[in-house]
Amino acid sequence: MSAPLTRLGLPKLWHEDRTRLWRFARQTVVPVTLRLAPTAAYGVERIPRDRGCVLAANHFSGIDHPLIGAFVPGITYFLAKSELFEIPVLGEALAWMGVISIRRGQSDRDALRLARKHVRNGDVVCVHIEGTRQRLGYPGPIHTGGLMIAMQEGAPVVPLGLDTFGWSPRNRRLCALVFGEPIELDHLPRNRSGYERAGELVRAEMVRLWRQAAEAAAAGLPPELPDGTLRNEAVSD
Repeated sequence: MSAPLTRLGLPKLWHEDRTRLWRFARQTVVPVTLRLAPTAAYGVERIPRDRGCVLAANHFSGIDHPLIGAFVPGITYFLAKSELFEIPVLGEALAWMGVISIRRGQSDRDALRLARKHVRNGDVVCVHIEGTRQRLGYPGPIHTGGLMIAMQEGAPVVPLGLDTFGWSPRNRRLCALVFGEPIELDHLPRNRSGYERAGELVRAEMVRLWRQAAEAAAAGLPPELPDGTLRNEAVSD
């Protein structure tokens, strides 16, 4: 991959420290993102702060990653399709941010190994478990690879429902994110039947949260959800 910005020495601006880069992005990119996509998040405090986890989110729009990154504290390590890394400038930026390149449609053991390492180290790894954007406005079937990351590391899965369907720069609709309680999957066997059962549990909760997100967006992003979950502010540092 060509890296013209790296050759210009841009990483020196943040001393090649990813934490500093994320802070810079939150001061510059996040305000623009939230102006383009007015968004509220709910339940962010449910993400464990004392251990690694996997965020299992549905996927509707290209704005999904920036919105998740705007509300989740610390660094979120996203899994993203490898084709994005072939795009000049964008590919560099993704690598700088710690996005994990994964080859779709095949077993990418290197990507999964890196994702497991981050979870093991106490980081948050985000996976769009449907594998690709859904075009019909409803969460689709899921792939269990992302859940395997959590199960193999004994880490919880935090389901995340997003309502961003139909958003575009020309249609700056209200969007919403709702995070669920961590789901422990330790009781399930690490085999095909166990992964399938994990998928059923996580998808059911993800769909429930997506419905809550859609209701919140339709209601104008209220200060709390009907179940009392309070609205969260975007991370500022």
